[in-house]
Amino acid sequence: MGGRRKPRKGDRVAWSSHGGEAVGRVEEEITERTEAAGRTVDASPDDPQYRVRSEKSGGSAVHRPGALRPKPDRGSGDAGNAGNADKGGD
Repeated sequence: MGGRRKPRKGDRVAWSSHGGEAVGRVEEEITERTEAAGRTVDASPDDPQYRVRSEKSGGSAVHRPGALRPKPDRGSGDAGNAGNADKGGD
């Protein structure tokens, strides 16, 4: 995972989905074998998986941490503002 911190409940994340990228929120860390998102999840404390909910569809999915990428919150100012620095004179 290359130094990436593990996802936490409430984090906004992105993952590869059918035909593109899905974005949603982490709802739960799963650390034991259980049923989630319509399937058996074979997770453990050493190999956790994460239940996420899609912003677009509202559907649930379960992914390993390596499949999830951090995604800035909308309106956080992290994206798209690089070219908006004050260009006035000193």
